Amino acid sequence: MRYLLIFLLLLCTQVFADLEYRLQPRLIAADTWLMEGSTGNFAKENGGNIVNVAFIDTGDGVLVIDTGPSKRYGEALRRVIAQTTGKPVKRVLLTHHHPDHVLGNQAFADVPIGALAGTAKLLKEQGNAMAENMYRLVGDWMRGTEVRLPDQVVEPGTLQLGTHRLRLLGLRGHTGADLAILDETTGVLFAGDLVFYQRALTTPNSPGLDVWLADLDTLQALPWKLIVPGHGPVASDAAPFAQMRDYLGWLDTVMREGTRQGADMNDLLRTPIPERFAGISLTRYELIRSISHLYPRYERQALPRIDGQ
Repeated sequence: MRYLLIFLLLLCTQVFADLEYRLQPRLIAADTWLMEGSTGNFAKENGGNIVNVAFIDTGDGVLVIDTGPSKRYGEALRRVIAQTTGKPVKRVLLTHHHPDHVLGNQAFADVPIGALAGTAKLLKEQGNAMAENMYRLVGDWMRGTEVRLPDQVVEPGTLQLGTHRLRLLGLRGHTGADLAILDETTGVLFAGDLVFYQRALTTPNSPGLDVWLADLDTLQALPWKLIVPGHGPVASDAAPFAQMRDYLGWLDTVMREGTRQGADMNDLLRTPIPERFAGISLTRYELIRSISHLYPRYERQALPRIDGQ
């Protein structure tokens, strides 16, 4: 019996040892580190680590931009920050409410967590359901994870933290409440999920592709030097914006043509993927999701009401 208990203990120890986020901070600009996630989908193999998370040593403590997909991730992030900078975390900013960006909040319960008012509202409304879904998708990586709401409302404008001057933008295209952050000191633009690069975009809360395209115009016009997308590799040129516009325009055309031809949703789900998007991760998967999210709206807009109103 004693040997069985020892075996089970060793087995449990190994299981939890395997549930380690081996975060690799990469210096991308002065005082600025990025943990780049996979461009794959949520899976038990990656623990939901599909997101780009960053931190800045401002000279007056560390600013964290998004906290990752689980309490365990947030704790690993906190350790990486301490090892890399030796400085205390002073503030967290959340770009939006989706689970891969906010479910590490518990690890930062001792510092102010800021978000747009709309992000806080959406997280309060949808957070528990999203967390439950993450438990189903990635399993034990989520143990102990609960939704922690932001405790500060972020307003668009300028924020000075230590030696870094940040421009905060309140946009809407991805979720209806999307915070983009331009570090005017380094020229790094943290676009959140308003920009995906080499990974197909997600649309569950988008107010409309036209809104998203307008947000891309706003972001591209900023004096950025480096773009950090919410998902995918960083870039020093406008390639992410070009890819986003091309993809959003194609997606819009697919659904507009569908309504013009009277196609049903099942027809559109089989739409061929253009060759130029073949190398983008998860195109078929996200096309199916986007049509499911958005096509009913296109149909309602295209069909006249029989009551004439």
